[in-house]
Amino acid sequence: MIDLRLLREDPDRVRLSQQHRGADPSLVDALLAADEQRRSSGSRFDALRNEQKLIGKDIAKAVGDEKQALLARAGELSSAVKEAEAAQNAADAEVRSLQLRIENLLEDGAPVGGEPDFVVLEHVGEPRQFDFAVRDHLELGELLGAIDTERGAKVSGARFYFLTGPGALLELALVQHAIRSACANGFTPMITPVLVKPEAMEGTGFLGSHSAEVYRLAEDDLYLVGTSEVPLAAYHMNEILDGATLPKRYAGFSSCFRREAGSYGKDTRGIIRVHQFDKVEMFSYCAPEMAHEEHLRLLGWEKEFLTSLGIPFRVIDVASGDLGASATRKYDCEAWIPSQQTYREVTSTSNCTEFQARRLGIRMKDAEGTRPIATLNGTLCAVARMVVAVLENHQQADGSVHVPEVLQPYLGMDVIRPR
Repeated sequence: MIDLRLLREDPDRVRLSQQHRGADPSLVDALLAADEQRRSSGSRFDALRNEQKLIGKDIAKAVGDEKQALLARAGELSSAVKEAEAAQNAADAEVRSLQLRIENLLEDGAPVGGEPDFVVLEHVGEPRQFDFAVRDHLELGELLGAIDTERGAKVSGARFYFLTGPGALLELALVQHAIRSACANGFTPMITPVLVKPEAMEGTGFLGSHSAEVYRLAEDDLYLVGTSEVPLAAYHMNEILDGATLPKRYAGFSSCFRREAGSYGKDTRGIIRVHQFDKVEMFSYCAPEMAHEEHLRLLGWEKEFLTSLGIPFRVIDVASGDLGASATRKYDCEAWIPSQQTYREVTSTSNCTEFQARRLGIRMKDAEGTRPIATLNGTLCAVARMVVAVLENHQQADGSVHVPEVLQPYLGMDVIRPR
């Protein structure tokens, strides 16, 4: 949620941020007008309520005609106070509605443009040169008895799948490695709910432009999460955190659910773009002035994880028009996918500054007083896509797959062989 004080002081900055995101800049003027209306209606309510209190004291001391006149005025004030309170409540609701529609301010230096306008920051590792015909992850998965999309579709529909045998073991190995890596970096491991209340989903910014991606259980008024970022952000909802305990870092594991609306025809083969997958997500609460450095730390841990798996990747600075509503800046790590001869996103990390915390009522208390807190998130391991990257990059000519050394203790083998 946008800071109203910042909006009043520098509306042009907010308008420009909206424009660069491809969002509606006219919302800024609408919110400024609503904010002015709220403040004036609040002043009127306070003035009438104060007069009402004073006249109540006068009535107790008055007699005769004076008392009758005061009683008449008290009746008028009672109606006026109710009307003023209703107007104030309506103005408050309008302000909040408009605040929820304005996206977070872009960080200085973030690339401007649409999805293709990202900036490549670095390449890590060299794509392997194969001396045999490369198989894609689905062909490998079927050969190894690791992936079954045909029965996934039979049971649940398109974009669902089974991980079987070594595929299931590979997922568990990746999750265990990710959780251990997170714990080594000071994160508290969490198994999170996958169903959340509307206020949790709205508070994290997923009911705006991304609402079409979200599964909702209408009968229960609950939402299936697309990332454990949602329950981790709402974990401290309506709390004040001790500044001395910051940063608080959590590593959440959960299944994730996405409609993939608007992606028809994209990545229909295999398990790159699916409706359900598991993920290990990093989440951090920190002081706002520390958020920029914390963001770079999250990116560093993602890079370490990918490097440990021997997967070539690149880091991109995501352009303004491709950011989620809550992110002031986002970096993606994209793994090299040999069968496609391109890089595909496997992790991302976003700095959400105080945007989510304002919505969720989360604050911190330190020497400066009680103030908003910053939240950040970073995917450490989106398992389905990481399975794709491991299988394709470590495949051998006979269809077997070399297991990265860091996963061998969890998987119990150094090579996955065809059935």
